[in-house]
Amino acid sequence: MRHIKQTLTLGAVLALAILMATPAQAQYNGSHTLGDFGVQSGSQPGPGLYASIFCYRYNADTLKDRNGDPVALSPGAPGGSLGMNAYAPILWYVSKVKILGANYGVMAVIPWANGALEAPALGLNEPTGTRFADLYIRPLDLGWHTKKADFAAGFGFYAPSGHYVDGGSDNTGRGMWTSEPFAGATLYLDAKKTVSLATTAFWELHGTKKDSDTTVGQILTLEGGLAKSYLGGGLIVGAAYYAQWKVTADNLGVARTFPGVGTIGPALDNSKHRVFALGPDVTLPVATKKKLYALVNVRYFWELGARTKTEGQTLIIAATFPIPSVKLQ
Repeated sequence: MRHIKQTLTLGAVLALAILMATPAQAQYNGSHTLGDFGVQSGSQPGPGLYASIFCYRYNADTLKDRNGDPVALSPGAPGGSLGMNAYAPILWYVSKVKILGANYGVMAVIPWANGALEAPALGLNEPTGTRFADLYIRPLDLGWHTKKADFAAGFGFYAPSGHYVDGGSDNTGRGMWTSEPFAGATLYLDAKKTVSLATTAFWELHGTKKDSDTTVGQILTLEGGLAKSYLGGGLIVGAAYYAQWKVTADNLGVARTFPGVGTIGPALDNSKHRVFALGPDVTLPVATKKKLYALVNVRYFWELGARTKTEGQTLIIAATFPIPSVKLQ
């Protein structure tokens, strides 16, 4: 069952993909997908090649201002709604090569998305087609494994490959380069490693947006959760969370005017967003007595405590396939 446990780590955390596409009042979002890591976020899977299909759905009908009070989602209307879907094939390779005692790995995510992404435009009721989004590459992925804990650290970046027009309401890309270092840990609270507690921190550093002098502020995201494994590691059930804060202001360079928002000056010092979310996280194996073929992970989050951001629900479903399938006997 050791092979199941190593591969289930991937099913629990592998959902890195598309950009987080939730507009907010006079705010620009970053590139990190909220909820893309689960209850064992600080664990790297065992050496091997893994392919995953990632599906993401976000729904929101509430926009919160800087005080956490609801505001209208569209000009002149008492409310509105936002829905966004994304899909991505993911490849993650973990080698037996050691760097500083950690296994070295790499990851690539090729996302497709639909939805109105750009926050200041507030184009919440304008549907968009499904288009290529911003490519994610992680050239440095390090994983350490000890008797009582796993540790992970590395660096990834988002390339501006998705459709982007400055001020557009049908963007599926951010129009900027984003660098993202990360570090995390999964602690095992019992000798058999059946109970785990994990947190991983991601820090976004953004370049200037295409065809503008706008720079999105730096963003901190925490993701992880508490979980219990059963059936020798064949089933993992837990509660996952995410939390995000914009820690520096957006810099618009010059004053700009956005529909329904008005004129905004060079920086948004008083409008840095935040959001929290909690929800169930379940991973199930698809296997026979002799082989493990796939892992299916389902996560659902309810957002709360939002400031200068939409507040809604997130659904993530990821199917992960070890290549080749894992022998259990």
